[in-house]
Amino acid sequence: MTERPEIPPIPAIELPPLGNLDTERQWLQTALHNWLDDEYLPEAVNADIAERATSIYLRQRLEGEDDLGSLVVAIVTEMQSYDFTKSFYGEFAIANAVSDLLAQRR
Repeated sequence: MTERPEIPPIPAIELPPLGNLDTERQWLQTALHNWLDDEYLPEAVNADIAERATSIYLRQRLEGEDDLGSLVVAIVTEMQSYDFTKSFYGEFAIANAVSDLLAQRR
């Protein structure tokens, strides 16, 4: 049997400390809403999705979560209860978009 080379774990991405809550809320909610509108079609539901995902993100950060991977899992988990029937998106697309936006901002 051939031994497989050990693959090192992917290092965690730690976000910087949370700054001004209102500024962070406005930035992420606007950035995510714009991303949603630009990716497919502008839809009224995109504003609600951006607001919900931003609220989850901020609550997690206020509870002390700074690991980007853990934030993605939290957003996926909590967005599973959202009704995406009026949207092109799902919880994974939303969580990944938030992750990408945050990583680009760093």
